[in-house]
Amino acid sequence: MRYMMLIYTKEGDLSRMSAEEAQQIRERHAAVMHETRERGMLVAVNGLGRTNTATTVRVESGKLLATDGPFAETKEQLAGYYVLDCADLDEAIYWAGRIPTSCGGSNGSIEIRKLTEFEGVPESILKPHRVAAISAAD
Repeated sequence: MRYMMLIYTKEGDLSRMSAEEAQQIRERHAAVMHETRERGMLVAVNGLGRTNTATTVRVESGKLLATDGPFAETKEQLAGYYVLDCADLDEAIYWAGRIPTSCGGSNGSIEIRKLTEFEGVPESILKPHRVAAISAAD
């Protein structure tokens, strides 16, 4: 099963984060990406631009409306995501616990969502091959 881990953080002043803190966060992300790639379960991972770079698109009464900024005002902002091919929700929770959430300057949270596969859409059902030796290593 593929799960999306949505990384939420509070956007703060990144200049207040020390170089050492920023490096530790990068290293923790790199460790999760490396290990999940080695296990054959990393499907995708990306960070997102800050909310001041967002554009929200709506269609109202047949008219396209594009507005600056995120869809909703919240205390935490969506900062990035991972898509992992996990055996079950327990494995997804384990990996979510390893993903750093302080990229925006303070601790945040991870929201896990099971991905829905759409019949007839090949890109939706493509799955990475899992390394056969994983179960022996675990």
